[in-house]
Amino acid sequence: MSDDATRVQEFFSARAADWDSRFPDDGPAYAAAVAALDLRPGSRVLDAGCGTGRALPPLRAAVGASGVVLGADLTPAMLEAAVRAGRDHDGQLLRADVARLPLRTGTLDAVFGAGLISHLPEPAQNLRELARVVRPGGLLALFHPIGRAALAARQGRQLTPDDLRAEPRLRPLLAGSGWRMTSYADEDARFLALAVRAS
Repeated sequence: MSDDATRVQEFFSARAADWDSRFPDDGPAYAAAVAALDLRPGSRVLDAGCGTGRALPPLRAAVGASGVVLGADLTPAMLEAAVRAGRDHDGQLLRADVARLPLRTGTLDAVFGAGLISHLPEPAQNLRELARVVRPGGLLALFHPIGRAALAARQGRQLTPDDLRAEPRLRPLLAGSGWRMTSYADEDARFLALAVRAS
């Protein structure tokens, strides 16, 4: 395992047990972000870096019983918390690194990533891997339940121009990784960038 992956596991393992209780009011924001993907019944979707699986119930509701919902996370403690919360009933949980997904090329209709991009050790390479598993024309949602400025204030730091989620950085990063950004919203109450898989 790489040093970056080890650091991510250590960070989230220490927080897994009380993760959901730290953010008890995020459910509606997750549901709204999933709705923005406009998934259809029968769609196949991956929650990349699913953590405790908070997106899995709205993803399941969107794709219905005939759809496929996968939740992949690198940290066993987060997946265990998802099981304790009963979210494994809404999707199949995989212990997997988004850098090397155990999925065939072009098998998914969409990828949802909540809080994902800031934890990617190789953002361009990792976004290419997400593009690999999505069919041409498939969708990507990069989401956070609060916007960049509000998150920086919560963490006691300043926004900087090198923030990957800043539109001038994110748009070319996605374009170079097989995605075309179709919408971008960075508000106090949410961050949501949507992109389509290039042909």
